Amino acid sequence: MFRPEDILYEDNHLLAVNKHCGDLVQTDPEGNSSLEEEIKAYLKIRDRKPGDVFLGVVHRIDRPVSGAVLFAKTGKALARLNQMLREHRIRKIYWAITEHAPDQVEGRLRHYLVRDSRTNRSRAYDAPHNEGKEALLDYRLLGCSTRYNLLEIELVTGRHHQIRCQLGKIGCPIKGDLKYGAERSNRDGGISLHSRSINFIHPVRKEPIRITAPVPAGDNLWDFFEKSQ
Repeated sequence: MFRPEDILYEDNHLLAVNKHCGDLVQTDPEGNSSLEEEIKAYLKIRDRKPGDVFLGVVHRIDRPVSGAVLFAKTGKALARLNQMLREHRIRKIYWAITEHAPDQVEGRLRHYLVRDSRTNRSRAYDAPHNEGKEALLDYRLLGCSTRYNLLEIELVTGRHHQIRCQLGKIGCPIKGDLKYGAERSNRDGGISLHSRSINFIHPVRKEPIRITAPVPAGDNLWDFFEKSQ
C-alpha cells in the first residue's frame, strides 16, 4: 500500500501522497488497513516519535480511485484546511478516462444526487429532488485516443461518487466503472479516475501550494494521455 516514494509533498504541517487504486484513505468499520494508519506507523518510526502520531484526514477519494490525497500533521492545519474546504478555497482537479466524449468540449454539469447507502451508489436527477443534494462540476476535454477520452474535472461541490455518477448520467462512464455504466472492468479492479492536483494557500505559511500526482505507473493509456498534455 503506502511507500515513502509515494509522498508528493511534506512539511511540518502537511503531507500529501499519491494514492494507488485499491487503497483505503481512512480505516473502515471492518478494520481494513488504510493509508491513514500506514502513514502514521511510518512517521512514528521515521521521526522516532515516542507517543501517538497525529495525522488528520483532510479529504477522501474512493477506494478504486488513484491520485493526490492531503493529510494534516497538526491540529492547527487540520482545522484551517477543514474551514477552507467548507469555503471552497481548496481547488481539486481530477483526470478521468471515459468511454465516450461529452457533447460539448467543456461545460458545467448540474445534477441532484440521491445516495443509496444500501447499494453504495448515487443516482443523478436533472431536476431538484426532495432527497437530492445539488452537485456541480466543471469539465474540459483534454484529449482523445482511438477508443477513449481524457476529461479534466474540477469539483465545485463534493458529493458521494459525484464525478462517477454525473459522468455516467451524461453517457460518459469512466473506464472500468461498472457501477456507473462502463462496459468492462479494468484489470486492476480500479477505475480510470485520478486525483491529478490540489491547489490551495498554505494554512500556516500563507503561500500558494500546488500538488500534482503522476498518473498510475505501468498503464499505457494513462501514459499516453499524460505525455500528450
